[in-house]
Amino acid sequence: MKVGITYDLIDDYLAQGMSPLEAVEFDSPITINAIKNTLESLGHNVDCIGNAIALMKRLLDGDRWDFVFNIAEGLHGLGREAQVPAILDVYNIPYTFSDTVVLALTLNKAITKRVICDFGLKTPNFKTIEKIADLAQLNSLTFPLFAKPIGEGTGKGVTQDSYLPNIQAAEKTIKNLLTQYHQPVLVEEYLPGREFTIAILGTGTEAKVIGTTEIFLTSNSEKYAYTYLNKVENLVKEVYLSQSERRADKEVWLAEDLALQAHKALNCRDVSRVDIRSDANGVPHFIEINAIPGIRPEYSDLPLITKHNGLSYQELIAEIIKRVENLLIINQAQTV
Repeated sequence: MKVGITYDLIDDYLAQGMSPLEAVEFDSPITINAIKNTLESLGHNVDCIGNAIALMKRLLDGDRWDFVFNIAEGLHGLGREAQVPAILDVYNIPYTFSDTVVLALTLNKAITKRVICDFGLKTPNFKTIEKIADLAQLNSLTFPLFAKPIGEGTGKGVTQDSYLPNIQAAEKTIKNLLTQYHQPVLVEEYLPGREFTIAILGTGTEAKVIGTTEIFLTSNSEKYAYTYLNKVENLVKEVYLSQSERRADKEVWLAEDLALQAHKALNCRDVSRVDIRSDANGVPHFIEINAIPGIRPEYSDLPLITKHNGLSYQELIAEIIKRVENLLIINQAQTV
């Protein structure tokens, strides 16, 4: 099959003058080459397309693909992750990972949490702050709180100052976040318990938990959470739990069940990475979900988790594209 890859290359945006922080969510050539080489090893003819603008130009020039392996993050707005899928939908070209509705939903952390609440799943109490005057809403929450931009990934905007012990700290941090990121701020009750990152593979009833990492802060870590600095500087200890450890630990399998329910409730496709944190009583709560998780080999959480659970990088990519391949086979059979 002829397979395209859509992506935002970090080098392109750095060359255009973006700062490393602004471009941190975009992909490295290492990731693109790994996906390309793996797809080729699976027998596909691979075409590296690039970002949404490059995709539009290629489509207008008449280029087409059997399906597209999409990891494009998009550039502008809270619906940016849905831009490439929306373009592909116009041309009826199948693609990997979640669709436009899911990607627009899950990038917005507050709306995602509202859907999670509607399904009766646990998530910390929260408020959305759009302007400083909205701080009065925090009176209904219990301090300490935690604040972050509503639509960023890779820990952008999350520092140890995101921990809000009182209203004075809240006012200072929220004002800074509103000014720097030009978007609403999600403020939720801080959970002091264990923190997990959980890999989900599959779609609908076939979705399943592949593995779980527990995150521990160290003496070198920023305090309180898996912050941007902790992520990019690798200042935390990540423990990849074995299957026997997961089965023997009630809190872990409750966290995994919650993550799987969230993946299904939000209609995520192919794969997701779900962040779970427990309260003071050891009860897991949904924090957020990444419907297009990073897949850089030997670096990103998803391939590292799957590797520690016996799934090679090639096998991971093969599982990700399985739904689209099956769809194409069915469509071909119906047209014969």
